[in-house]
Amino acid sequence: MPAGVTWGQYITFSTTALLTMLAGSQVVHLYYKPLVDLNKYINKELESYPENVQQKIRQELKEEGVLK
Repeated sequence: MPAGVTWGQYITFSTTALLTMLAGSQVVHLYYKPLVDLNKYINKELESYPENVQQKIRQELKEEGVLK
């Protein structure tokens, strides 16, 4: 095993690291709410495209459930 640790220590560390990463990402999404204003950023980005391209992209995003 790496660094001369036992399988038990290695599995314990790996499991703890995984659970910590999952908890951290959950905290970020609950506290910072990064996806709340996603529609605003998508619409702002689409303004730089021609109108016919905007409509096509908007339709595709609505079909995929990204835009409402």
